[in-house]
Amino acid sequence: MTSSVTDNQEAIQTVHELIKGIETAMLTTVSEEGLVSRPMKTQDVEFDGTLWFLTKKDSGKFHELLQNQHVNVAYVGKSFVSIRGKAELVEDQEKLQQFWNPMYEELLETTSDDPNLVLIKVNAETAEYWDSGNKFKMVTFLFRRMLGKNTEGTDMNQIVNLT
Repeated sequence: MTSSVTDNQEAIQTVHELIKGIETAMLTTVSEEGLVSRPMKTQDVEFDGTLWFLTKKDSGKFHELLQNQHVNVAYVGKSFVSIRGKAELVEDQEKLQQFWNPMYEELLETTSDDPNLVLIKVNAETAEYWDSGNKFKMVTFLFRRMLGKNTEGTDMNQIVNLT
């Protein structure tokens, strides 16, 4: 049992390192018409298996999450990371104040005490990543692919369980 906890902690740490410093994520929700993705500001907190976003209750994503909690969050930076999980809507003024910064006043056209504001907490279940930040892995992967060889073992692409 200890090894699975360690593996889980290592997976969370790996994902944390890959998304660290990426300011914008694409949050995908399920609407009546199908999947909808939109850019969201990543909160400047250490990834511990949860992601946090701010939104308004009168937004499409709020109503979509009331109907279907399954989401995907995608990051593009030094690597590519896709996180699948379930979202919950959280009304916590203290937590909201923790994340608030003046940029939101302009972005969301409101103030931090607006009762229309709500937090989206994404509980990550799995993450898939492509580690393009490691040049050696990238060259090895591309070289093997160009030669028509199996790219397994290059560790370029990983899927990790975060629960």
